[in-house]
Amino acid sequence: MKAIILAAGQGTRLRPYTNDRPKCMVPLAGKPMLHRQLEVLRRGGVEDITLVGGYKADKLEASDVSVMTNPRYDQTNMVATLFCAADYMQAGEDLLISYGDIVFEDRVLKAVLDCEGEICLGADREWRRLWETRMDDPLSDAETFKMEDGNRVVELGKKPQSYADAEAQYMGLIRIRGDRVADFKAAYEAMDRDAEYDGKDFDNMYMTSFIQHLIDAGWDTRAALVENGWLEVDTADELKIYDEMAENGRLQRFCAIS
Repeated sequence: MKAIILAAGQGTRLRPYTNDRPKCMVPLAGKPMLHRQLEVLRRGGVEDITLVGGYKADKLEASDVSVMTNPRYDQTNMVATLFCAADYMQAGEDLLISYGDIVFEDRVLKAVLDCEGEICLGADREWRRLWETRMDDPLSDAETFKMEDGNRVVELGKKPQSYADAEAQYMGLIRIRGDRVADFKAAYEAMDRDAEYDGKDFDNMYMTSFIQHLIDAGWDTRAALVENGWLEVDTADELKIYDEMAENGRLQRFCAIS
């Protein structure tokens, strides 16, 4: 099992906390998000870990982790950052991909690692509980996540028209089955560089657009469904909310972090 943590973004919505550090190094309840994530990965037996940095990559602090950089981090998006580590992806070996601005419990990682599918996506089916702590209108910030035949994902990343369109929320944790890793890289290389993907050019397409591209090409994509157990930190206001919830013990109802 290899793991790639995507940590290149500038985190502009988390300023001023990201003025002097990358987003993943911002403390959540007293500990950098990256360090929380690494602890969970290692407890789950994931030891071969690479970070792909960009913005203030020299401030990434992690022991026994290799660091690559996306030199065009300010001109590209997450998929381009991921494939800066293409040479690290090894055919035949499962690949775990994680956003750098999330934290999750051990049980969430286990669900993703145990999930059967060519692609497995961590997904929270009780997402509204968390979103309601963050905003007045959860649907306005949600994305579609539609499934058939139980947990087979058929659509994600679009604008939902109703809560029925958001059966869960994708959390930014992905596993690619080892026998499809070479095909995963080849699929990216074969994409049209001149096309637009959900309104974005090739270098700036969303991860959900790339996953949808693979779904549409017939990849068996499954949801590793959980109920809460994770957090994403997008804005300075959210960070303040989570820190206050941690202080008064309420955060444990959504994600048990120590």
